Order: sequence, then structure tokens, then C-alpha cells
Amino acid sequence: MSGDRIVVIGDLMNDIVVVPRGPIVPDTDTEALVRPRPGGSAANTAAWLGSLGAPVDFAGAVGDADAEHHAELFREGGVTPHLQIEPGLPTGTIVILVRGEERSMLTERGANATFSGVTVTDQVLDDAAVVHMSGYTIVKDYGLGSPQRILQRVRDRGIPFAVTPGSYGYLTQYGATRFLDDIRGAEILIPNLAEGRLLSGKERPADVGKALLKHAPIVLLTRGSLGVILFRRDHPALEVPPPPVAKLVDPTGAGDALAAGFLAHWVGSRDAEAAVRAAVLVAARAVMLYGGRPPV
Repeated sequence: MSGDRIVVIGDLMNDIVVVPRGPIVPDTDTEALVRPRPGGSAANTAAWLGSLGAPVDFAGAVGDADAEHHAELFREGGVTPHLQIEPGLPTGTIVILVRGEERSMLTERGANATFSGVTVTDQVLDDAAVVHMSGYTIVKDYGLGSPQRILQRVRDRGIPFAVTPGSYGYLTQYGATRFLDDIRGAEILIPNLAEGRLLSGKERPADVGKALLKHAPIVLLTRGSLGVILFRRDHPALEVPPPPVAKLVDPTGAGDALAAGFLAHWVGSRDAEAAVRAAVLVAARAVMLYGGRPPV
């Protein structure tokens, strides 16, 4: 490991955030707040890292119609983009229906499904202090085997890497054992409680975290409004509650922001406790915004 940059690899989406103003009535109109936003779990993490001043690269796939728009958004936010542009395919799109802390998502993976890793060059990896990969890319955009090959290249270079599982539904279809085999050697694993239960086969948060330490020496178990539990090998678990927020607007991207906050502080210090305390502050900012990214 010779670089000082955080390399984020994975999904890039066009989000359409929908917040109904009342119960949805079938076969007619329901008033709602509708906001188009750039999104994607990995892309959100990269954007939050850029907003925190971390040196960050993003690699992912995008449709040709709006490729330059997305590249410019990254550059304006302090992120160096390495985009695989797919002619004739749309950028991934997701409709996010928000109801308080709950979200329902209607997803078209679009160009993400073609991600080959061609833009993850040797130079990009050689400049990396840490690599972060979105679990969506592993469990859904795996047809070409590119996530597994990229992670092997990361292992071969001895670069620490972090993974967020991404989606309970997709993870269930993919298989917990298969996913854990794909991410062997991970330094940091950041699941939410549902994903953690699926991966560990345990129920109680304390048991979930302890079981997952077999697969990564640092586990951040996120629990929404209950905050985060930090698990480390040979250390007691540390519960970190979230700070109070003026108003929960949209939980989309809170986990992505938390991952960014943690990595931005952990890379330089390797102090996981300080990093997780910083991370919950970034996640708290995210839930007060529509969409999964900071304003540019």
C-alpha cells in the first residue's frame, strides 16, 4: 500500500425520491414531494468523502446519455471519476418511496449490470490507501465476475478494503455464504441489522457483531435511529448513539454517509473509535436532506 487515496467502487444511480403527503390511493393521484437526485450507494459514499475533503476516486458504470453530467457532479464535489460509459444503456434508476424511517425501492440496474472494472486501473489501485466496494455491485452486478476479480487484485496488493452489504433482498437471493466468501480478507464490514442477522445467522445485535468478527476485524452494525455498534477483535463492543437531528427528512444514503465519515477519519489515524463517532455525525447530516448525497 503506497497511496493516500480512498477508492470507491460500485453503483451509480439516478434516484427519484418520492415522499407521499398522505396515504397512497390506488387508481388516482396522491400528492407527493418528488425530487430527482444523483444516487447509488457507492457513488453516495464517494460524494460524502469528497465533501469531507478526503482524496477520493470513484469507479462505476454509467449510461452515455448523462455520463458527462455525472462526471461533472463528481468533479464539482471533489471526487475524481473513472466512469465506464455504456452506449445505448440508461444509467441505473431507482424510485425511492419514503415513509418516515422506512423506504421501498423500485430499481432498474441499467449500466451498473455491465460493470467490468475496466476503469479500475493498476494506477488507481496503486494510489489507494483503502478500497471501499458497495455490496450492490457484488450481489447484483456480478454477471461478469468483475467485483470478485477486483477484490482479488486488492488482496494481491495488500490494500485494506471495506464493504457494505447493500441490500437485504438482493443479499438473500445471492446467498450469505457466497457473499462472505467473496469478501474474504475484508478489513471493515458495515451491515445494517437485517443484513447482519442474515450474514451471521444470529439474532441479538451483540451476537451478530461477534459472529461477523470472524469475517472482518472491524464491524460497524448500523441500527437506524438507535445508532451504531462498533465491534473490534480483542475490544469490547462500543455503542454510539446518533446525535439529535432537527428533522428526519429522508433516510436514503445515511449508511453511505456513515461509511464515508468512518473511512475519512480511519484512513489517517486507524482510530476506529474516533472514526465511528465522527461517522454518526455525517450520517445525521444525511437524514436531514432529500436524496443520498451532500449538496455541491
